[in-house]
Amino acid sequence: MKQRKKTAKSNSARRGVESAAKAKARQKAAKRKGAALLADALEFYRPIKKPVTLRLDADVIAWFKKDGRRYQTRINSALRKVMEREMED
Repeated sequence: MKQRKKTAKSNSARRGVESAAKAKARQKAAKRKGAALLADALEFYRPIKKPVTLRLDADVIAWFKKDGRRYQTRINSALRKVMEREMED
């Protein structure tokens, strides 16, 4: 009878290890799925725009305006690239 209890404990201990390994595998799968969902969401990400008053040098404005319309979008894109580069460091 005592041996059965030991065997039962051993089996339950093995099941505990198996379920911990399965739980870890599920967590890894969930992270991969979460990363894929995040990538999908970022494809449609559009940050909120806020109007600001900003004083820039005339030659800087002229340089952005030389390519025509949407110069403010190009300024925003340039600022974003600098911001992201600095965030990496």
